[in-house]
Amino acid sequence: MIDDRRLVSSGSTFEKIAGYSRAVVDGDWVFVSGTTGFDYAKMTIEDDVVAQTRQTFRNIEKALADAGAGLSDVVRVHYYITKAEYWEKIVPVLGETFGEIRPAATAVICGLIDPRMKIEIDVTARRSP
Repeated sequence: MIDDRRLVSSGSTFEKIAGYSRAVVDGDWVFVSGTTGFDYAKMTIEDDVVAQTRQTFRNIEKALADAGAGLSDVVRVHYYITKAEYWEKIVPVLGETFGEIRPAATAVICGLIDPRMKIEIDVTARRSP
């Protein structure tokens, strides 16, 4: 039902310019858009891929909370990194975040829109009753 659909915004200027939401809630499902390591309050991004990964998860966790969900509700995650050698550096952060949750996951090496971005993550969650 359309009544069950709700848009979640982080307040990022990117959302308005590009016409998307940080997350969309549809019934029990929460779809979080590709999220990067920008600190949206300051519109800054650190150069270190590990720092970017941690900030990305903080951004995702906030979007999920605003949608009435949490990291423990994540059932699917996609990781997009710009260099294969970053994988070894970020794996410990991924394990800290999802080690017990263990969602289905995919990792892709690709280019991202802004050359400062080294990682982008999107998740799908199903809110617990």
